[in-house]
Amino acid sequence: MRIVIATDKFKGSLSASEAVQSLGRGIKAALPDTVIEEIPIADGGEGTLDATVAAGFTKHFEMVSGPTGLPVRAAYATRDHEAVIELAQASGLALLPGNTFDPLGSTTFGTGQLIRAALARGCTRVIIGAGGSAGTDGGAGLLVALGAEFLDADGKPVARGGAALAHIARVKLDGLDKHVRSARFVLASDVDNPLLGPRGAASVFGPQKGANEQDVQQLDRALAHFAHVLGTAIGPSASQAIRAAGSGSAGGVGFGLMAALAAHRESGVELVHHLTNFQDRLAGADLLISGEGRLDHQSLGGKAAVGTAQAAMARGIPVIAVCGSTNLTGQELQAAGFSKTYTLRDLEPDLQICLENASALLETTGRMLAQNLQRS
Repeated sequence: MRIVIATDKFKGSLSASEAVQSLGRGIKAALPDTVIEEIPIADGGEGTLDATVAAGFTKHFEMVSGPTGLPVRAAYATRDHEAVIELAQASGLALLPGNTFDPLGSTTFGTGQLIRAALARGCTRVIIGAGGSAGTDGGAGLLVALGAEFLDADGKPVARGGAALAHIARVKLDGLDKHVRSARFVLASDVDNPLLGPRGAASVFGPQKGANEQDVQQLDRALAHFAHVLGTAIGPSASQAIRAAGSGSAGGVGFGLMAALAAHRESGVELVHHLTNFQDRLAGADLLISGEGRLDHQSLGGKAAVGTAQAAMARGIPVIAVCGSTNLTGQELQAAGFSKTYTLRDLEPDLQICLENASALLETTGRMLAQNLQRS
């Protein structure tokens, strides 16, 4: 039997690589002759970097500016002339000092520094995995790191963060890094939200980053102003980017990438499948095991586990889900492509204990799963 294990991270406990390895150990303990292919996956957000490194990309480290301006050590990955930048590495919520939100002041400057490092290394295709951003700056910080200038009425650079976008009076893009023009940029995201309005970056994702109702309104107005001044400097392409699906991803970074760098958006799950050569590695499998920390209704909207299950379904390969917990009905799980579902909370109902012992619980689940396969 040949089994492909392709799971996303179990948030708060295990990376995708750790999760697939734990499941693999459990299955091997019960079925030692089984051929197992371990493929960590992601949806374009957090975990994308690890998935590509596991697939053969080379990891590089840089000291860059974190979301509040403090230095952080962040990674990116390259293979040939292709780079993968995970926004959360330099500009993510997890990097906020003391886990204190800064919804108005957090910046994506560090992500721009990573992009610049990749360009200097000779990369001509840059994939930016959007997700987990700490702020809502429309990608302005990222663009400043690449050489753009956003000036106030006195000709001085505006402060970092989303709130300061309201003070931009002039945009200068002639100082953009020389490598930008010859590079192609890809936004990896399954989020289809526009930049502004009730479904926009501030309204939908701002509260997750600590923004109260007043902050959300302030950020939405600031983003609208930013879009206007950038549109004046660039032209119609910027105006089109405001309404483009995905322009509201990662605090509006999608808009900044589309408007200023002509980035195009691709499904994060499908892109990770391509980068990890998933389809070829899936061929000939007798079973796919996929999952993530929690399978819920958000998972059905394009998250990695469901997208991966559907790829196997298209080939007629049965799929079993393994997750920490789920609130989906059996019918919903079946419709998503999972013939059977195992949850760690069935083994350990206490959430904290479950998180602390996720690796051992996954091994146990893998062993149980394999024993059930033997009986069937």
